[in-house]
Amino acid sequence: MKYEIKGDQLPVAILTLDKGEVIHSERGAMSWMSESMIMKTNAGGSVGKAFSRMFSGESMFQNTYEASKDGDFVAFTASFPGQIMVLDVENNTIIAQKRAFLAREASVDMSIFFQKKLGAAFFGGEGFIMQKFSGKGKLFLEIDGSLIEYELKEGESMLIDTGYLALMTETVKMDIQTVKGVGNALFGGEGLFNTKVTGPGKIWIQTMPLNKLVGLFGGDK
Repeated sequence: MKYEIKGDQLPVAILTLDKGEVIHSERGAMSWMSESMIMKTNAGGSVGKAFSRMFSGESMFQNTYEASKDGDFVAFTASFPGQIMVLDVENNTIIAQKRAFLAREASVDMSIFFQKKLGAAFFGGEGFIMQKFSGKGKLFLEIDGSLIEYELKEGESMLIDTGYLALMTETVKMDIQTVKGVGNALFGGEGLFNTKVTGPGKIWIQTMPLNKLVGLFGGDK
């Protein structure tokens, strides 16, 4: 498989496949494709997996695209302003925010990830259920705004405002921390809680989370 990312604020991933190669995508992500590409819609596995995707922010059904000949292509466009991130899922299991999934090779497994700490689940902004990707192959994710990457050492921590954590490796621990100081919490505009991530592992931070964008259009600055 070959791919290229084009566009600026609303990018598109154009994938060119060899005969027999298969790509899975979120329903409705395809924008254009070659006429000979074979498209099918299914639950992408067991009924349990279908329901798990629904709880992780995706639809129950996914589309698969199989190349009937070398050079068949399919294009997936981002659904909101930001960028498309391409990861090689091999040595690290990836935990991502809801709605992040765009497309994946058939060799990449998608499941759900439950937050073990209820505080992080309800107040951390990333939700009780996130998306989990493992296996081996290319993974295409949607990112809100631009993307900043950090490598955390063993025991190294960082505080992140609600919604800004896009994804992390499975080795990173996530918790919440209350904003210190009553004045800061009530009048600082950052909310009552921050997401705390602790290494070792990688984290990816997005610069314009969807909840922030909605707040701006709603007049909340």
